[in-house]
Amino acid sequence: MPFDSTPTLYAHRLGELFAKPSAQHDIEDTFVDANYDVLKDEKVLSAMVPTQLGGAGVSHSEMCAFLRTLAGYCPSTALALSMQQHLVGTARKNFEDGKGPAGLLEKVLDDQLVLVSTGAGDWRDSNGSAEKVEGGYRVNAFKAFASGSPRGAIAITSCAFDCPEDGPSVIHFPLPLNAEGVVPLNDWEAMGMRGTGSQTLKFDSVFVPDEAVKLKRPRGPYHGAFSTIVAVAMPLIMSVYVGVAERAAKLAIDKARPRAEDPLAQLLNGELQNHLITAQMALSTMIDLADDLAFVPSEPLASEILARKTICAEAVIKTVEKALELSGGSGFLRKNGIERLLRDAHGGQFHPLPAKRQQLFTGRVGFEMSPV
Repeated sequence: MPFDSTPTLYAHRLGELFAKPSAQHDIEDTFVDANYDVLKDEKVLSAMVPTQLGGAGVSHSEMCAFLRTLAGYCPSTALALSMQQHLVGTARKNFEDGKGPAGLLEKVLDDQLVLVSTGAGDWRDSNGSAEKVEGGYRVNAFKAFASGSPRGAIAITSCAFDCPEDGPSVIHFPLPLNAEGVVPLNDWEAMGMRGTGSQTLKFDSVFVPDEAVKLKRPRGPYHGAFSTIVAVAMPLIMSVYVGVAERAAKLAIDKARPRAEDPLAQLLNGELQNHLITAQMALSTMIDLADDLAFVPSEPLASEILARKTICAEAVIKTVEKALELSGGSGFLRKNGIERLLRDAHGGQFHPLPAKRQQLFTGRVGFEMSPV
């Protein structure tokens, strides 16, 4: 088991290796490539593979704690890793529930494969076009926000397909990133989280064999698979952003400590603490709802998780904004780190679902209607 004591202590140990180059990756828009060598060597990529398959069996809540702490050192590494972990976690959930094979988990364990999610831009409709050909499909698509893809081995992805028999559909499949026609566009130039390598992947007439298609569903309606993905993914992803907020709060308090007797500094710190506690509470209840992957997938559960995701994302941004205010003019300087954390914090609002779409989803579920 790679976690030599607790997830938090282990994250501190790795984080100390990752912290120094983190700012440079941000400045240069470069992927945290060397950190992935460490993650592979330490078998972090497969940490959540169940013990019955030979993995470390790190729990969902333990991985949340690990990512939260790691984010205080290098948010980009933590966020890119969270994308890997939610795919491993979803595969584990399906395997343990008897709804999926062990094959993907075993591949991750044996080869420390980096899995790449394209789900952020796919959701219900997916994109691109798939043409049925002999033995499979020819797929053309652009898949943005493919975090970790510079070191990725397999994309877990989907594509729109106008099925002659069933009408507008979506096919889901794993795709090796060394397949002919997969083109990385090296276009990740973002406001924050600049080291995640979340570039766009172009699928240029890529062949996907029939046997690779794991799910075919109607295009548009909500599918039950999303209820599993949401409950696994959102606590892991938002753990990273809470870690960002906690780091910003610490930096700001340290900067403001010489002014601790100033009532204005006390007030600002009180406001900061309220925002941070809100984010922490939202995350904590998300993790509790996921119940170390023992949850029963449902639309009401997905709604509860997504509502907390919005609350958490908004509170994280408010925390880091208040940290900038509390730190005073020094916080405006890039060398002090809060500016970078503020840019990184804003990424949280764009993970599925953005606030307005989440509120519509939750409002419909609250009326016992279909989510979309």
